[in-house]
Amino acid sequence: MYNIFRVSGDFLHLISIFIILTKIIRQRSCYGISLRTQELYAIVFITRYLDLFTTWTGLYNTLFKIFYLASSIYIVYLMRKPYKLTYDHRRDVFRSIFLIIPSVVLALIFTANYRPMEILWTFSIILESVAIFPQIILLQQSGEIENVTANYVVCLGGYRALYILNWIYRLFAEKHYRAWLVWVFGLIQTGIYSDFAYYFVKAYLEGKKLSLPK
Repeated sequence: MYNIFRVSGDFLHLISIFIILTKIIRQRSCYGISLRTQELYAIVFITRYLDLFTTWTGLYNTLFKIFYLASSIYIVYLMRKPYKLTYDHRRDVFRSIFLIIPSVVLALIFTANYRPMEILWTFSIILESVAIFPQIILLQQSGEIENVTANYVVCLGGYRALYILNWIYRLFAEKHYRAWLVWVFGLIQTGIYSDFAYYFVKAYLEGKKLSLPK
């Protein structure tokens, strides 16, 4: 169901991706960006949208799915190939496997049924909730954070916050709407962003450069 919260969240998500792409291409650098997080997002979109060419979900959804898939893979390509020498691998230290394996286990526990597509969809929901974690760790290691990178994370957090409003709206507008798995892991994801948002707002109000406590 489309509503102002869902559409606004989708476009804020879109903006966050454009921010990161613009930074890499204009600055010819991926400094401050976690390759591990970008690879996790690529995995999230690939496993979630495997039905892209088999199930029609409308033009709006299809266009967004294509963009998410293409942009996530393209960002990983830019970081691994043209601009790999600008990637700060020494600070991008959190190992993705520590997020992937628990997500697989939880997907097998919480999936609605054991069809492959359903398991992969459940896995993508769980993994997305923690995919930003390597990026946060990298920023903690970096000291002062570039405004463009901070704006990227804030936009992602805003997208998740708007989706919570979307769920609340749908809960009252749709008689049989229930999505416990999405709600629980969406709240976990929003909680991770809320901590970053606190320091973002604090730095802004104090007129200081953003930094995260280690």
